[in-house]
Amino acid sequence: MKALVWQGANELAVTQVPDPQLRNEQDVIIRVRKTVTCGSDLHLLGGHIPFLSRGDVLGHEFLGEVVEVGPQVRRHTVGDRVVVCSFVSCGRCWYCQQQQFSLCDNGTTDPVIAESDWGFAPAGCYGYSQALGGFAGSHAEYIRVPYADQGAFTVPDGVSDERALFASDAAPTGWMGADLGGVRAGDVVAVWGAGGVGQMAARAAVLLGAERVVVIDCLDNRLRMAETSLGVETLNYQTHDVGGELLERSGGRGPDVCIEAVGMESHGTGQQFWYDQIKQQLRLESEPPVAARDAIHHCRKGGNVFLLGVYAGPVDRFPLGAVLSKGLTLRGARQHGHRYIPMLLERMARGELVTEHLATHTMPLDQAPQGYDMFKNKTDGCVRAVFEPAG
Repeated sequence: MKALVWQGANELAVTQVPDPQLRNEQDVIIRVRKTVTCGSDLHLLGGHIPFLSRGDVLGHEFLGEVVEVGPQVRRHTVGDRVVVCSFVSCGRCWYCQQQQFSLCDNGTTDPVIAESDWGFAPAGCYGYSQALGGFAGSHAEYIRVPYADQGAFTVPDGVSDERALFASDAAPTGWMGADLGGVRAGDVVAVWGAGGVGQMAARAAVLLGAERVVVIDCLDNRLRMAETSLGVETLNYQTHDVGGELLERSGGRGPDVCIEAVGMESHGTGQQFWYDQIKQQLRLESEPPVAARDAIHHCRKGGNVFLLGVYAGPVDRFPLGAVLSKGLTLRGARQHGHRYIPMLLERMARGELVTEHLATHTMPLDQAPQGYDMFKNKTDGCVRAVFEPAG
C-alpha cells in the first residue's frame, strides 16, 4: 500500500509499505478515508522527537471504514464508518478506569523508552515514534487499530467526514484543555494559538459558558477564522500589547483560565525568543516554551493554566516562581479522547461543534509532502492539510 514515511529531518516521501495485518483478536483494519496534519507532527519532521526511524509512517488524526475485524471485536463490523482516537488505550487498566486514557498502562509496546525520559510511560500514539509505541501512522491507505472497541467510534449518519475527522484529535484535545483547565460560566479565557487545537479549545470554552474568550496568534488568517467561525475575540501579539489587552478585557485581573495550545512550535518576539532559538539549534534546549511562559505570566492570581501543546523534553527559563507566587494551578496532558469523542460527535450532529473550516487544503496522499510543506510554512493560508489516500 501507499504511505507517507519519514526519511530524515524535514524529508518525507510517499512510498510502498507492507499492508497492515491483524495481530491481536481486538484489532480492526481500517481503510483510511481522510487523514490530517497536526502541529505536533512538525516536531517529528524536524527530528526533535527521539526514536523516529527512517521509513516510519506518520499521521495520527484520521477517519475511515472498517474492512477487517478481529474475533474479539464486538462494537464494529465491516463497513462501519469510524473515527479513531489518536491515542491507543486498552480501556481496562487502572488509568483507563479513571478516564485518564492517554496514560494507559497497556497502550504502548515498548514502555522502557518513555520511562527513561519521563519516569513512566504514557499510552501509545499512532505514527509517533517508538517512544509512543511504534504504531504505524494514518497517512496510508490502510491502518491497524488495536483495542478497536475502545478507540474507534462510529460516526453518526448526519455528520460529514470533513467534520468528524477532527473528533480524532483536535476537538477532544481542545475540549480537554477547557474542561480540565476548569473553565466555568462567566470566566475570561485566553487561548495561545489559533491552529486547530487552539480553535477547538476556544469553542469548548464558549460552550462551557465562558463570558469572554480571547485567542492569541500572529497569523491574521487564523485570527479571522477564529472570529468568523467561532465568534471569539482575537489578539495579534505582534501588533498588540497582549498583557495590557488581557487586563482591559478581564476587569484588570487577568484571565481566569489560560490555555497554551502551541507547544514546541511557539514563536515570540524580542531577545528571549532568539535566546531560545539559539539554544534549541545547539541542542541545549529541547523546545522553547514561549507561549507557556506568556500564559503563566498573564494569568490572574489564583487562576488556572493548562498546557495542551506538545513538549518532549527539558525547557529553559521556565517561570516556576510565578506559578508558586501567584498561586496558579498548572496542569497539562495528552488528550484523553476516549472520554470526550462520543459527546463531541453528538455535538457535531447537532451543529454545536463545527470543525470543517479547519481543513483549508485537501489533496491526494501522493501530494502529502507538498501538503506538509504548506502546513509547516503556513503558505496559502494553510491551517490543516487533509490527505485522501483513495483520492
